[in-house]
Parts: sequence; C-alpha cells; structure tokens
Amino acid sequence: MKDPVARTVTRTVTRTYSRQPPLIELRLWRQFIAVAEELHFSRAAQRLNMTQPPLTQAIAQLEAALGLRLFERTKRSVQLTAAGAALLPEAHDLLARASALPAYARASADGEAGRLRLAFVSTVGFDLLPRWVLAFRAQHPKVQLELIEATGDVQLLAFERAEIDAGFILHSPGFAPPGLACQRVAHDPLRLALPEHSALAAKTRLTLKDLLDQPLVIFPRRILPSLYDAIFAMYHAAGQLPSVAQEAIQMQTIVNLVSAGLGIAWVPDSVRQFQRPGVVYRCVSAGSSKGASSGRAPIQMPGCETSLVWSEASSNPVLQRFVAFIGQPLG
Repeated sequence: MKDPVARTVTRTVTRTYSRQPPLIELRLWRQFIAVAEELHFSRAAQRLNMTQPPLTQAIAQLEAALGLRLFERTKRSVQLTAAGAALLPEAHDLLARASALPAYARASADGEAGRLRLAFVSTVGFDLLPRWVLAFRAQHPKVQLELIEATGDVQLLAFERAEIDAGFILHSPGFAPPGLACQRVAHDPLRLALPEHSALAAKTRLTLKDLLDQPLVIFPRRILPSLYDAIFAMYHAAGQLPSVAQEAIQMQTIVNLVSAGLGIAWVPDSVRQFQRPGVVYRCVSAGSSKGASSGRAPIQMPGCETSLVWSEASSNPVLQRFVAFIGQPLG
C-alpha cells in the first residue's frame, strides 16, 4: 500500500496532467530520475548527454507543473524531498511500462497477449476444460483467460451481444449452431443415470424397453434443443412418450435429483466422473422395439458431442491461437 505522501503525489500528477498534457512526456521523467539518482545536476546532465542549464530548467518546469518541490537545493547539495522520494518508484514504473509497450503490442497482434472470454457448459468442466486451460496458460502466459460457465442458449445470446469470444457447447451429433464456426472436440455416448436402490440397477444388461415407463429427469429443451429432441425421438421410435418428472438446467443437478429418487436421466458419459452417492450409471442397448417389429428402421441410441464454437467475424488474434490450440491433441 502506498504511503500518504505517495498517494498525494499520484493524485496531484493526475489532476495536473488533466490540465497540462505535456506532463506525460517521458523525457521529463527520465530527467527527474537521473537527478534523483545522481543527486547532482552536473553528473545527471552528463548521464543524459545534455548540458546542465536545460536540465535545471526541465526540473523547474516539472516542479511548477506539479505545484510542489521535488528537490531541496543548496550550493553544495541536492536532496530529494519527501514528495520526490515517493515519486521516484512511480517514475521508474512508468518508464518500465512504457518500454514494454512495443513488445506487448506485437504480442497482442500475434495473439500471444490479450484476453479471451471463453464460455463453457458444465460437462466440459469434468475433465477436458481443466486440462485445456492448464496447457493453454502454460503456452501463452500473457493471455488473460476469462472463463464463464453458461448453458448453450445463454452462450448464443452472449455471442449476439459480443460478450464472449468462444464457447464450448453440448449438442447432438451433426448439429451446428447457425452463424457460428464449429469444431468438434469430443464425442460422448449417452449413459443412463439411475438411483442405486432401483430394481433396474441390479440388472447387468438394460434395454430401452426396460426404461420406457420410468419417470425422466431432463434438461429444458431451450438450453439443449438438439439433444432434447434426439432423446424424445428415441422414445417416440419405441412407441412411447417420455414421462418427464422434473427438469433441471445443470447436469450435476440432474444427477442429484436422480439420487433423490425422482427418476432416471440420460447424461453424457463424461458425467460419470461426477460420483454422486446414490447414483449408478449403466449402458443401455436399443433391444427390440415396436418400431423394429413393424418394419421401421432400428432405434438409434443417441450420443452427444462437445464443440468449440466462435464467430468467424471475430478479429481477436487470441481467439485464432485458441482455436489452433484446441485442434491439437492434449499431451
């Protein structure tokens, strides 16, 4: 925390600069630093490759603009005032940051520095996202990665408002959000989550027919329409309308509701890493169905995909770096 003198100096510089833009000239701060470190105008002038009178005038100009004395001068000595001593580290910091600006600008243009606002659905957070974030930050330490958990519908709205640069969404295979570039990063079969005390949990093999009458816990259609429709299409192909007992937005909440005995749920295979007591996960086969016996096509058990989506109109160089990074296999 800055001491009171330093805070006073900073406020004074800010107010003065708002009236007198020349105070931001780096030349003045270099001259101040030279005198402050040498405590001798003649040696400071030699260090700056200039004569002493212009240096003396420059320091007087700086003091007049600030409205305070930075040095106590006698015929034999030059000493920093309390305000001058407080200002010295600030001046060093200003010059250091100014010197770093060209390199930072080049890094930003190359996508090696800057900010990426990345949204993600909860299922990515079980495994892939932590590994991606760790590896990307290791490769690009100057990039500020802003993570935002959001369902697919919220992400699409955020894209429209230019509030995010990219997002990981969950969807049924082959689906692509309109107006966005899409790169598939993972494929998951759907697994059945069911209460461990259910009679179905004791079976080693489950078919769709075993589940048709079971109450279903599912996400609202608005947040994941392609997968919602695929699950309903599976039931319809088997000649059954799903009995929806409860809707929930987050997959963790859905699994928790299954644990409470409210019903069964279809979840991506990656959700099995969420080891909630009272819940077991099972594979389900299509088995025989009314659709198959009537000569219609066999029932397809739906799967789901995770994709990185982004706007192709984006000019953020960091985004292009991230898209290329996601396309590489994780070590």
